[in-house]
Amino acid sequence: MNTCSCIGISTMKPCCRLLISCRNSSVFGSPIPKCNHNHLVANNLSKSQFKVDKFCRFHTFNNRILGYKRVNDSNRKAFNVSDSNWVQSRVFTHCSVDKSKCFSLVANVASDIRNHSTAVEKPQVNEKGFESIYIQGGLNVKPLVIERIEIIPDVGEVSKEEVNNRSVNVDDLKGLNGTNISIHEREVSVVEKEAWKLLRDAVVNYCGIPVGTVAANDPVEKQTLNYDQVFVRDFVPSALAFLLNGEGEIVRNFLLHTLQLQSWEKTVDCYSPGQGLMPASFKVKTMPLDGSDGAVEDVLDPDFGESAIGRVAPVDSGLWWIILLRAYGKLTGDYGLQERVDVQTGIRLILNLCLTDGFDMFPSLLVTDGSCMIDRRMGIHGHPLEIQALFYSALRCSREMLIVNDVTKNLVAAINNRLSALSFHIREYYWVDMKKLNEIYRYKTEEYSTDAVNKFNIYPDQIPSWLVDWIPEEGGYLIGNLEPGHMDFRFFTLGNLWSIVSSLGTHKQNEGILNLIEAKWDDLVAHMPLKICYPALEYEEWRIITGSDPKNTPWSYHNGGSWPTLLWQFTLACIKMKRPELARKAVVLAEKRLSVDQWPEYYDTRGGRFVGKQSRLFQTWTIAGFLTSKMLLENPEKASKLFWDEDYELLEICVCALSKSGRKKCSRGVAKSQVDI
Repeated sequence: MNTCSCIGISTMKPCCRLLISCRNSSVFGSPIPKCNHNHLVANNLSKSQFKVDKFCRFHTFNNRILGYKRVNDSNRKAFNVSDSNWVQSRVFTHCSVDKSKCFSLVANVASDIRNHSTAVEKPQVNEKGFESIYIQGGLNVKPLVIERIEIIPDVGEVSKEEVNNRSVNVDDLKGLNGTNISIHEREVSVVEKEAWKLLRDAVVNYCGIPVGTVAANDPVEKQTLNYDQVFVRDFVPSALAFLLNGEGEIVRNFLLHTLQLQSWEKTVDCYSPGQGLMPASFKVKTMPLDGSDGAVEDVLDPDFGESAIGRVAPVDSGLWWIILLRAYGKLTGDYGLQERVDVQTGIRLILNLCLTDGFDMFPSLLVTDGSCMIDRRMGIHGHPLEIQALFYSALRCSREMLIVNDVTKNLVAAINNRLSALSFHIREYYWVDMKKLNEIYRYKTEEYSTDAVNKFNIYPDQIPSWLVDWIPEEGGYLIGNLEPGHMDFRFFTLGNLWSIVSSLGTHKQNEGILNLIEAKWDDLVAHMPLKICYPALEYEEWRIITGSDPKNTPWSYHNGGSWPTLLWQFTLACIKMKRPELARKAVVLAEKRLSVDQWPEYYDTRGGRFVGKQSRLFQTWTIAGFLTSKMLLENPEKASKLFWDEDYELLEICVCALSKSGRKKCSRGVAKSQVDI
């Protein structure tokens, strides 16, 4: 049994913690399987600090423990974890006042890593002498044994540089300055060199280690708003760029730190979202250290939507986190991270939140407007394609990474059932081509029986006039949304691209989507890839649906604007479908303009000719999306690790909804036939 867990990192900063702004916070963690002083799991107990005097002596106090907290939460019962035995460890770093030395604490925490169990065994007390550490608020918890105190040799002066007005430990960031790391043997272009420099300048450090990248890093912009925060969805292309370049530390740190933020219960008007919600973003703040003169500490302040425009919680953050966790393992080979107890628990918390039974009859995920990349009112509430594609991907990722045991077997079965039902639902009811449009055009309405063809009571008059002449003879796409009596026929790029990547659509449907993009290149790509949606809402439709949103005017921002960050997902989809020439064509377009235009967030007008009227410059996910696209095209074998092929086992799962007679009969044959659509 591996019982070793390291605490500490060589850093000159004082103790670190997370910023807690609620009374009933529930956090969790686990010991790190391997001892590595370069990996930090920050303590998020706001009052749990080391007491260290100027001679680096630890004050002692019996029967107190380091970072353990008993969990008594009814939400945990869904995972069959005993409330009386389920404990959580939290580790943190503290540097002594004497800056020439730093302490590393090695904790002996018992956990069943061999069997990958989520249950934590009772810690075994070391009979040898050891020092207990005084921690405030450490009552009624099981003991953590401090096995030894290890003094790290004098590290001397550490070279530092200023990045985003933060002091960056350059020695700790050798993987982030391009030295002896790049896996590319070819000579990179001037634009790529500039992009790499900008990406590294956007790195955010917490307690001396990289934990993410800011959303935008415009040196001229004085009003940063929330663009100086690390957004979960925005960091994904940055993470992939680092991973493809052989730099995994920042991604690992990001995954662990956002995991620790997961369980904070931020509220809006005294109401808390469900446990398991991942924050939309977090910010590193420097705060005065309690009870000290002039000393400061780094804190992480997460935003769960309580500070966002519209106060909408992010549905997609947890889904992106799971997708990135899988990508990290695939590209680094470090599968030990996803096998950790805290990470396994984090996955299950997200799934528990998304798979909770409610009143909805659909297998798709029901969300509010503004809960994903399109984070303003755009009429996508209900069952938007983007969320369904990410949900499907996250379910497939989770099924790969979850360790199957008595605790998780029911969850895995639920995942399989949901995957089967969701894939059928999207393939059957969201797909539109000329054949399907003709079928909708002849729909009968007000059908009540289980044999109804028009199951959602869609009125043929909903077919928009622009679509009749726009859709090509060869090709099609997945519509943006489906609800009772309503089909949103807009083309949403992210949802369609991610449906290809995850094989949510059939092979023929995936080919059809790329055929459509190629046929309608001037509408969806034009001067800058890619339109976030098509067409834009205009006139009275814009006024009613967006609420007269001045930022979402027609062909701007989320209302038909062009977003360069979508380039990497388009590239991944093209590589999967063996059509990289389409991606190269788009990358060439982007490379001509992005650097000249100072890497804007989005572009305006039908053809994407103008930099967005409120677009931030030096937008990090624009930069990272470009770099990731270039590396994916040069390393298609790595790209193959990031997408999914058709899972034929899912088609063997019996889903009652596949039968025309509803719940009376189940048919696997119908499901299999979907592959040949």
